[in-house]
Amino acid sequence: MAVEMSEARFEELVADALDAVPPEFAEAMDNVVVLVEDHNEEAPGILGLYHGVALTRRTSDYGGVLPDRISIYRRPILAICETEEQVTEEVLITVVHEIAHHFGIDDARLHELGWG
Repeated sequence: MAVEMSEARFEELVADALDAVPPEFAEAMDNVVVLVEDHNEEAPGILGLYHGVALTRRTSDYGGVLPDRISIYRRPILAICETEEQVTEEVLITVVHEIAHHFGIDDARLHELGWG
């Protein structure tokens, strides 16, 4: 059964997950914003999505672009969890997973590392 949670509480959990990112990684995040959205219109079941150019793919031509976005999707996360503790864990996993994409780490490597 899905967890019911206010948008404000969910946003707090995302903020807490971002606060848990080690400072050296947080400081290295460049031109990226994290947003909470209800769901992805094109793929309603995904939990998060990185939109942008990974740091490892940026060249000297990179510049003058809008910030990369990390979207964390509230409804799909709440739908797969049964407790607030599970939501907290899933939000952390999703935030770390999408930040890793910003750093150029692909899904296969994330699964190997246990952040699938």
